[in-house]
Amino acid sequence: MDFQAGILRDGSPMESLEKQLICPICLEMFSKPVVILPCQHNLCRKCANDVFQAANPYWQSRGSVISGGRFRCPSCRHEVLLDRHGVYGLQRNLLVENIIDIYKQECSSRPLKKGEHPMCKEHEDERINIYCVTCEVPTCSMCKVFGAHKDCEVAPLQTVFQGQKTELNNCISMLVAGNDRIQTIISQLEDSCRSTEENSEAAKRELCARFDALAALLEEKKSELLQRIAREQGDKTGFVQGLIGQYKEQLEKSSRLVETAIQAMEETGGAAFLMNAKQLIKTIVEASKGGRLEKIEHGYESMDAFSVSLDHLAEAVCALDFNP
Repeated sequence: MDFQAGILRDGSPMESLEKQLICPICLEMFSKPVVILPCQHNLCRKCANDVFQAANPYWQSRGSVISGGRFRCPSCRHEVLLDRHGVYGLQRNLLVENIIDIYKQECSSRPLKKGEHPMCKEHEDERINIYCVTCEVPTCSMCKVFGAHKDCEVAPLQTVFQGQKTELNNCISMLVAGNDRIQTIISQLEDSCRSTEENSEAAKRELCARFDALAALLEEKKSELLQRIAREQGDKTGFVQGLIGQYKEQLEKSSRLVETAIQAMEETGGAAFLMNAKQLIKTIVEASKGGRLEKIEHGYESMDAFSVSLDHLAEAVCALDFNP
């Protein structure tokens, strides 16, 4: 689709041009000077200043000690940052101003056509030129004199027009300022959400580090206690193994005496038997009397002394919680 076809579809070229020259704040044709925002949208300087003042209530003038401020473009919500000059620091759009001048000259040279001004539905030849304050609707002079609004209070249309346009402009400024405040709150909430996530991750890391340190301490203590049990085990088993060796040695000696005694019993000759019997008997008696070895006490093998109760630690772990 070419440019001219688009213009013809939307209406006359002048009507299409007029739509492009309407300020989004006051909904009127741009008034000089026209300022261009960083996002390339245009505003009347007065409208831009109204929006700026609404968004920055503490900014007073170019001589203020406050360094600058910000507001959002009413067309695209792009954030506009201003220096200490405020809206006076924005660049004028001379091209748009020149187009407005050419448009106004063209409009002034054209004859006024019927239908360009709203006409009364009751009196088709009468223009709507007054405002019925009682009914809050625009009307014509004939309706006031002879028609439905003859008993109503009326006011000049232009006076009501300017008043309501000023009121609407103030409402727009309030909405823009309110939107900026809401956007600020949203940004603050988003920052809070990010900070919450970062702080949570830091808390998780700290908690894991503390539990890892506690686990390492428990592992170290377990190793220490296991070593003490192992030492006690070595001492006891070493002592018992020593006694076993002594008893085995005694058993071996006793077994040899038994063999010697049995051989002596096999001697049939009296003289030969008696030559060794007395000494053998004496040796056996002495061996039976002097061979008493050390014994271990009852329960010597018990390791009950090395039992550990961890109930209080388990209770302490179960009771672990964050500090209030």
